[in-house]
Amino acid sequence: MPLSLLLTGDCILQRRLNSRDDAELKPLFDKVRAADVAFTNLEGLANDYRGDPAVESGGSHFGAPAWVLDELVAAGFDLFATATNHALDYSIAGLLHTIEALEARGLSFAGVGRTLEDARRPCYHTGPAGTVAMLSCCSTFAKGQEAGAQRPDLPGRPGLNPLHVETVHEVTEQQLSSLREIADQLGLEAERQAKIKMGFAFPLADSALFPLGDLKFRPLPPGANKAQVRTTPNKKDVEAMVRWVQEARGLADLVLVSLHAHEQSGAKDVPAEFMPAFARAMIDAGADLVAGHGPHLLRGLEIYKGKPIFYSLANFIGQNELVAKIPADGYERFRAAPDLTPGQVYQTRTQGDQVGFPADRRYWESVVPTLSYEGGVLRGIELTPISLGWKDARHRRGRPRLAGADEGRAILERFAELSRPFGTELAGDGKSVRLD
Repeated sequence: MPLSLLLTGDCILQRRLNSRDDAELKPLFDKVRAADVAFTNLEGLANDYRGDPAVESGGSHFGAPAWVLDELVAAGFDLFATATNHALDYSIAGLLHTIEALEARGLSFAGVGRTLEDARRPCYHTGPAGTVAMLSCCSTFAKGQEAGAQRPDLPGRPGLNPLHVETVHEVTEQQLSSLREIADQLGLEAERQAKIKMGFAFPLADSALFPLGDLKFRPLPPGANKAQVRTTPNKKDVEAMVRWVQEARGLADLVLVSLHAHEQSGAKDVPAEFMPAFARAMIDAGADLVAGHGPHLLRGLEIYKGKPIFYSLANFIGQNELVAKIPADGYERFRAAPDLTPGQVYQTRTQGDQVGFPADRRYWESVVPTLSYEGGVLRGIELTPISLGWKDARHRRGRPRLAGADEGRAILERFAELSRPFGTELAGDGKSVRLD
């Protein structure tokens, strides 16, 4: 039986969408509703601003009314990824309010839970055309936001499904020697050794690594002469995800893995080194596709063993400037006077739209892929370029609509350019992907 799966990126929704009535938006949302299954990343909390504002937010505190979930369901969405760097913006209490709002509506979501096992588990969405399983994880988060495992004698900790990243900084021998000298003179290495002796820390498993605070260093490999950052996905987390991918493989027609990752390799539209390794491991384990998001702009597409890996689908709804409440920590972070209103705080942050998201068109453009499957085999990928209304009034921009002809052509050309390093070519019209 054929099955169409539509994918979108980050949804930051604060206002009513009117997706059935707004003539500008309706054609795009009709495409969402026409798909057998539609996926989105819920970037924020449907918590009615309840909970305890956390010191470590995802950048802004993305609380929202719980009815945004109803708006997204009316817009046609079926699968909700929830593991993001904003999942704990209102601490555990705010996360639990969001989980309860999702559960009360019977929605298919994954990526957060009351325990680590809950957060790891896939959800299953069954429709007339088949069942799609989804797992959701996040690599960008503050310490303590990841869910904790339950024990026989103690409950687990609510949180997100983590993908920890192992980061090593490779430097020249001369640079490494200087770092060691600094650590010795400041007493940092002596302090580390004292903690190991007291049982409060452990030596690194790899003796070639030198730690300085939370950073790890090692010599460059032979022939290299420029410092570089190397990242790999945490083996334990990958194994935990593989376990559930394999479970889902036997219980669904398609298995989708969602990855929320802000990490980059130089340019922001280039994924960090660990991301291809993780995504390919998921497909090797039985996933049919990986849908990435997080940096709020497009990254390229890789076809790995006939399976698509979207490294970032950018923004789909971007109403982050319309957040109605900002906690005191947010005011301090943005260096905003405490008597400013939320809208004024965001204008202060962007210097009147001169910096940040409003100053860069890339954050207001994306593609919406529709994947066509027949008997579990990918037959085609249709790409729909969309615009979020860059340069619209603040209360109107961030709402997605079909891109115009010229803008759409430019978006597809940029997506094609981002995908070429992965060996992916678009068809002649730019609106579909060559799978041969």
